[in-house]
Formats: sequence, C-alpha cells, structure tokens
Amino acid sequence: MFNGSNILVTGATGSFGQSFVENILNTYTPNKLIIFSRDELKQFQMEQRFSDKEYPCLRYFLGDIRDERRLRIALKGVDYVVHAAALKQVPAAEYNPFEFIQTNVIGAQNLIETAIECNVKKVLALSTDKAVNPLNLYGATKLCSDKLFIAGNAYSGQYGTRFSVVRYGNVLGSRGSVLPVFMKYRDSGSIPVTDPRMTRFWIRIEDGVHFCLDRMKTMVGGEIFVPKLPTMNIVDLAKTVCPDCEIDVVGIRPGEKIHEVLIPKDEARNTLEYEKYYTILPPRRYGTQEEYTQEGIPVPDDFEYESSSKEWLLSQDEFRRILDAYETKDAK
Repeated sequence: MFNGSNILVTGATGSFGQSFVENILNTYTPNKLIIFSRDELKQFQMEQRFSDKEYPCLRYFLGDIRDERRLRIALKGVDYVVHAAALKQVPAAEYNPFEFIQTNVIGAQNLIETAIECNVKKVLALSTDKAVNPLNLYGATKLCSDKLFIAGNAYSGQYGTRFSVVRYGNVLGSRGSVLPVFMKYRDSGSIPVTDPRMTRFWIRIEDGVHFCLDRMKTMVGGEIFVPKLPTMNIVDLAKTVCPDCEIDVVGIRPGEKIHEVLIPKDEARNTLEYEKYYTILPPRRYGTQEEYTQEGIPVPDDFEYESSSKEWLLSQDEFRRILDAYETKDAK
C-alpha cells in the first residue's frame, strides 16, 4: 500500500511524527514522504537525522495547517495523509483558546477541504482520550476535529477521500508528557502529583505508529479506532520513576480530569471489539456492512472504556519493565 506512494505527515517533526517517518523509511519504499510542519528549527534538526540525500524520497515542507493555500500546494499528488499536527497542552488551551481553535479545528477543516480537492485517497487523524466528554478546551477542540473528519466522508462522495480517526491516551515519553517531567525530579527528592486518585491510559510511541499504519490499511471511512491500552495510577507512576522520592500533592490543573475515557457508554451501541482494539462505527456508513464489521464483536450496551478500570491497571512492577525498556532505548 505504501510502496511507491506519496505520503504526507502533518506535525511530522513531533515525537509521533518522527517515529512514524522512521518506521516508513525502514519498512517501505514510498515515492515521496513529505514532512509538513511549521517549525524550521525542528525541520533542520530532523534533517540532520533523516537527510534527504540518504533518503531521496523525503521532502521537507514548511507550512501551517491554518494556511489552506499552503496545504493545497503540499497535497498535490499525495495519496495518504497522517494528521498529527495539533496544539496539545491542556493548561495552555485554557489561556489561549483562540489559538487552539485556529489550529485544531480550523486547521482540521482546511486539511479536509484541501484533501478532497487534491483527491487524496485516505486521511487518518490522531485524536485523544480528552476528546471524550471534554472538560477542557483542548479536548473540546479535538472533539470538534473528530466530528469534522468523520463528516468529511459525506463531503467527499462515494468514491472520494476517506477520513478516519485514531483515538488513544498519553504517549509514553513524548514531549510534554508527564513521564519525562517526573524523570527530571529524580534528584530532587520530591515529585509533584496533581491528585493521587488520578489514572491515565498509556501507549508507547512505536505501538501508536504501528496501530496507525495497520488502521490506515483497513479503514473504510468514518471509524474511530481505539487500541486496547494499559492504565496506571499517577502515584504508582511517580513511585516507579523515583521510588525514594516524596509525593507532593499540588492539586489538579485547570481543565484536568481525575480519570479519562476512551469509549463512553453512549458510544457502546456503535462499538465493535477486536483482539487488540475497538472500532466505533460512524452513524452513516461509507462502505458495505461487511467492510465495517469484518470479525468484530458488538460490546455490551453498558460498556465503558475508562482509565480507572482495574481490568487494565498496571502494577508498579509491570510499569517498571516498560520504563526500563524506554530508558534503554532513550539512552541509545
């Protein structure tokens, strides 16, 4: 599917984007792989790691998803898009709502419209558990974005561009996530924790990349794909990172939740379960029933996928093994 194709990644200089690009370069032989992002310094740094001389398929393309004209130029001849560009910091969204709406909502609309114009085959957008029953502005913008991408299938027509969404939780070790923040406090003797009851879903970057690649191959259009993920209590996480540190409870930040939800009860009636993931089907179908359902099993009507569930909760020992693997990889 990806061999000989033209692929564009928005937000490609971020943690996910770089891992996605690395996987594509190591696994497939695309005709073009376009790095689309707005930060010239990050593009320069990424080019030191992935040179277009070593990888002739690479194209470094400065641009912002707020700029529809620039997107239209970048998407010419593109077959597949992975949309990872977003403003993501929850506290920043509360104080800069206009900026988050411009990027996460209007930027999504720009991408949908230009992808349809340029006859892109498939667009897969990354989302977050914070888009479910959003309490904060960031989550609200991602909910709007998800709704736009799903509705984009109706605008593209029966044989046009197909749009789907991948929704997951916190990415282990990504820039701005809690893990690298906790690791900085190892020598201080104290780790700040917002609320000791708090739980979060976790996914490794490489697992997120593989999941996106697999779902890009199977997507029909309009689905929200949710991987089965472990969860962890925030205090257990802090104690795993720094067993000898004291826990300093500092209180919840604006817009934060105690627990996160990936699939709410209201969406259970449209949800199918597979071995390693769930699929939330769109209210309107853009393919045959067989294409959508495949071997999926409907979940119970009262099903809810929440981070507080003990079924998915990791122990400190289990997370310690994950952390050891992360630190070993990071040290290389």
